[in-house]
Amino acid sequence: MKLPSSFTDYTRALLGVEEYEKLAAALEGEQPVSIRLNEDKLPESSFSLFRSSFRHVPWSTAGYYLDKRLTFTFDPLFHAGCYYVQEASSMFVEQALRRYVGEGPVVMLDLCAAPGGKSTHARSVLPAGSLLVANEVIRNRSQVLAENLTKWGHSGVVVTNNDPADFSSLTDFFDVILTDVPCSGEGMFRKDPVAVSEWSGENVEICWQRQRRIVTDIWPCLKPGGILVYSTCTYNTKENEENIRWIRDEFGAEVLPLEISADWNITGNLLSGEDFPVYRFLPHRTKGEGFFLAVLRKPGVSDGNTWAGQVKSREKGRKPQGKGAKTPGVSKEQLSALHEWFAVPDNYEFIVNGNNVSAFPKAYLSELSALRSSLRIVQAGVDVAELKGKDWMPAHGLAMSMALNPDAFAHEEIGREQAISYLRKEAVVLSETAPRGIVLLTYKQIPLGFVKNIGNRANNLYPQEWRIRSGYLPEGVLELATITG
Repeated sequence: MKLPSSFTDYTRALLGVEEYEKLAAALEGEQPVSIRLNEDKLPESSFSLFRSSFRHVPWSTAGYYLDKRLTFTFDPLFHAGCYYVQEASSMFVEQALRRYVGEGPVVMLDLCAAPGGKSTHARSVLPAGSLLVANEVIRNRSQVLAENLTKWGHSGVVVTNNDPADFSSLTDFFDVILTDVPCSGEGMFRKDPVAVSEWSGENVEICWQRQRRIVTDIWPCLKPGGILVYSTCTYNTKENEENIRWIRDEFGAEVLPLEISADWNITGNLLSGEDFPVYRFLPHRTKGEGFFLAVLRKPGVSDGNTWAGQVKSREKGRKPQGKGAKTPGVSKEQLSALHEWFAVPDNYEFIVNGNNVSAFPKAYLSELSALRSSLRIVQAGVDVAELKGKDWMPAHGLAMSMALNPDAFAHEEIGREQAISYLRKEAVVLSETAPRGIVLLTYKQIPLGFVKNIGNRANNLYPQEWRIRSGYLPEGVLELATITG
């Protein structure tokens, strides 16, 4: 790997000659492979085997290093949301959330969220009953974000497609904001060769200024006393320590410490004359890619509801949205039938949009109304069903959701070959004993999606846009089920 000379000069001066040479050597090595398991979907037996067979990512409860890459594209459990392929260093976000988010529910924003690694991680770590807003400014990437969060299975999620400035009306709205800001990508050099070719000193200058604009735009949305988690995947101090110092001085933020183990070999503050706590991952010291994180607290004490009056005033006289209002073509009886599909239907408001129905946690309907008044909503809660004629056709999001009543549908366990055919959205033929009508397919007892079994074949209800597009099936496929037994 030929590193840019200006990067080499700067980083050598920052780390010292010996440390820089170790870093450069590490960048020539292999990238570690790590995944984070979905504790809400996989049985405890799977975790037991991982704990005994694979090296644990020490700063993440459910993160593990793999000896070799799984064949992720052709692993049904990957598509079922049983695990997420995530770079190990970035899993350190968990430490910030566990340390500074209490036991009660919170409203959190992941501002630069696609493709969804930190969002799915946060959704697993946040207290039960919390709401996560996951935002992505690029439209097609927001669709990928929605797909990954749907597969992860939590209902308390809203996916948005907005610029940070669009959040300006949501004053004092969020308890926690994660800003994994766009950066010059130095920490991705080993993972992505394009990051090397695109790097320049000029881009570093552009990035640190953009990062400050992002923080300036979003800071008013954080409640007094709220937590901002700032992270990058780069090494230089301009995008890291110097920006943290600027946030501290500009907004009066308190830079907060985390409890870490010396065994993790995390590097601290590299800015001369400053000693506020920050956490830098260097590939020659930690098993992962380059990463930087700091935690800041906004001054003041939140009254918990400072945004509510603004929302009520702004929406006075408007027809309320998202309240499940009656819609032509969908009767009250038809709508009530969907309640049986949920384990705890009373926790949800069933929202009708044309012939489609979604379900959203009742506890956050006012927050959803506020979000809708300001933002482009890609997805909110759980996609439940579409009315076709007089029949409800269940949505794939329902199959993926932990809110699903497991007894609401007939089940049919399928093998690996059938699972791949299903994920390619090909025709699926079930056993002669399989029940007719809507059937929930499972793989290794994990929900994979719905079909409508009409006897000689089953109509495949897997989302067309999510299908495996490759017709090639590699030999020697290695999947999660193989290594969990």
